[in-house]
Amino acid sequence: MALAPILDLTGRRAVVTGGSRGVGRATALLLGRAGARVGIAYRTAESEALDVVSELEALGCDAWAHGGDLTSQGEVKALFDRAEHAFGGVDIIVGNHGVWPPTDIALAEMELEHWRRTLAVNLDSLFLVCREAARRLTDDGRLVLVSSTAAQRGEAYHGDYAASKGALNALVKGLCVELAPRGITVNAVAPGWVETDMTHDVLKGARRADALSAIPLGRIATAEDVAGPIVFLASKLARHITGEVMNVNGGAVRPG
Repeated sequence: MALAPILDLTGRRAVVTGGSRGVGRATALLLGRAGARVGIAYRTAESEALDVVSELEALGCDAWAHGGDLTSQGEVKALFDRAEHAFGGVDIIVGNHGVWPPTDIALAEMELEHWRRTLAVNLDSLFLVCREAARRLTDDGRLVLVSSTAAQRGEAYHGDYAASKGALNALVKGLCVELAPRGITVNAVAPGWVETDMTHDVLKGARRADALSAIPLGRIATAEDVAGPIVFLASKLARHITGEVMNVNGGAVRPG
């Protein structure tokens, strides 16, 4: 008799925000390989999102893509409505979308508009997603947010980004208590540098050398390196883990 896979998400219904590229794409594909039905949310990258859907369908996965700006309450509601219409409900939410403004800006020079835009995308929109998840996730559901090691070590000249991710970690710590009576776990994965489209132009020359020098494992993560821990946290294997921020940074940040 064939043994069932250890990490089996067959029949579970998942939604991945920011699912068209990078970590979101890798996570969506890994969820599909584990047997989940997968919806992905994107803001503007429609063609990339549809490519991910095609890849998922090639795996035999029931999949769809939904476009919208998740800083809007109405768009977040529409995303969850789509999941309920397509899947009949949702068991796994991966909140992956966000921005990292690449220009170095000292806090003394940062405009309020810049600060507010980063927090709107990285924090306000995740609040809206978490609020809707708290209302609609099935019992025994999984909520996994993508944070950053910048939340723990800080990031000079990117104070807006680090602050948004630090607040996200605090949100995880409180929401896990609120949702625990329903068996829902709430966790975050905190990557360091990752090889993605977002960092392609940044991780060059001296900056790449500086990044590598701070990573004990001696390499920059791939999107798949981050997707694995996300999917683990979305599985039954992690059913007694909640309120945690899991570092995926090659040892670059080692909190005590």
